[in-house]
Amino acid sequence: MKRVRVRFAPSPTGYMHIGGLRTALYNYLFAKQHGGDYLLRIEDTDQTRFVEGAIENLLEALDWSGLHHNEGVVCKDGEVTEVGDCGPYIQSKRLGSYHKAVDKLLEQGDAYHCFCTKERLDEVREEQRIKGNIPRYDGFCRGLTKEEAQARIDAGEKYVVRMKLPHNEDIVFEDLIRGKITINTADMDDQVLLKSDGFPTYHLAVVVDDESMGISHIIRGEEWLPSTPKHICLYRMMGYPEPTYVHLPTVLNKDRKKLSKRQGDVAVEDFRAKGYLPEGIINYLALIGWSPEDNRELFTLEELVEHFTLDRVSKTGGIFDLDKLNWVNQQYIKVKPGEELAELCAPYLLEAELMTAEEISQRHDWLVLLLDTVKEGMQTLADVVDRSMAVFTHPIPEGEAMEMLQGEQVPLLLDTLITKVEEAEFNEELVTGLLKSVQKETGIKGKNLFMPTRIALTGQLHGPDLTNLLRLLGNEEIIKRLKDTNKILGR
Repeated sequence: MKRVRVRFAPSPTGYMHIGGLRTALYNYLFAKQHGGDYLLRIEDTDQTRFVEGAIENLLEALDWSGLHHNEGVVCKDGEVTEVGDCGPYIQSKRLGSYHKAVDKLLEQGDAYHCFCTKERLDEVREEQRIKGNIPRYDGFCRGLTKEEAQARIDAGEKYVVRMKLPHNEDIVFEDLIRGKITINTADMDDQVLLKSDGFPTYHLAVVVDDESMGISHIIRGEEWLPSTPKHICLYRMMGYPEPTYVHLPTVLNKDRKKLSKRQGDVAVEDFRAKGYLPEGIINYLALIGWSPEDNRELFTLEELVEHFTLDRVSKTGGIFDLDKLNWVNQQYIKVKPGEELAELCAPYLLEAELMTAEEISQRHDWLVLLLDTVKEGMQTLADVVDRSMAVFTHPIPEGEAMEMLQGEQVPLLLDTLITKVEEAEFNEELVTGLLKSVQKETGIKGKNLFMPTRIALTGQLHGPDLTNLLRLLGNEEIIKRLKDTNKILGR
């Protein structure tokens, strides 16, 4: 088999779609698994949809995710640049190669100039719709001679260049996921290759670029499947060797419709801002459409390279299940070292005004302890705010929590806790032995000991480990909260 070379080729039209990241991931995994090349190309031939800063956004999202390409468009020292021997890797810089290809197709008679106006095309398509036919170009300019076409060009008429498809011909190709596919040219129209502004359409540019960059496997979304026969025709017209095609199933929402902005967050940057880890996102995306042999669910990127295979990618769309993503992400948060987690969560604590930048810097060890204490229940990094709120605030108990403080043992329990914390030096020995010594002195134990103590300190029935909570609060805050609880109880 020839050397594997694959590409991820997004358009700079805004944000990185989560489905696009999965396409990049599958390309990356396939390349790494075969010791091949994974490159990034920017497809910006549709200048009307170009969004300023979109290329930088795409590069940042890919870098954050860990899908590092070894060729193509990169960002160095804050500047967009390129690495590799097959550039340029930005299509708007490759116009000469597209015009050269069009000239060859025109010369061979495999393409022709079309002078039809938008108004005429709209009328033709409307008539076809009324008759129940598939709307497509009717070939009105297909019969023009080269001389007739040139005369109209010289007269200043606007034109596009269309591919001249063969009539009623079966285009047959193999897809590594879907098997043998046959589409007849009667079901296609003469695709525009060069627009009136001199820019190529996707269909011409992608074929020219993939050939010149030596792409061996084209791994892309299934929405491009109907266009593949057109691309194959172009490969054959140009005399290019044909690549292997792989069309991935669409990422769907729970209603089995294509995941879109209308149904919620779909941008990688949205998930990143909400506190999803790149490990969690990448792990979960791999499972949308692909299933490992042993139904395992957790994989590092390195393990995915080892286990991923295209033959276990489904033909049908994969459902994006936010609950499942949350579970996967939670597993990675659980095993994150406190040091690293503290750094990742600091911005959320800062934004919620629970800590200042100075406190974050000066209380590093305390912050690490906080994250080690609360990370068990966190599904995203942003959850640190709610999970640690009991450490930063002391709300008045309500409902069942207040009922628990009505127990006859509570006054003795609170007074004993206050006395022991006030009279002893606040150290590790006090913290680890406090509740045991209270139990020994008062005879209060089990639920009657632990539940009121937690509620008195946090206002909540459930929360972080009590021993760690004592460490985090410190003696002054413990005493204050216990006394405040006494006041709430009218004592």
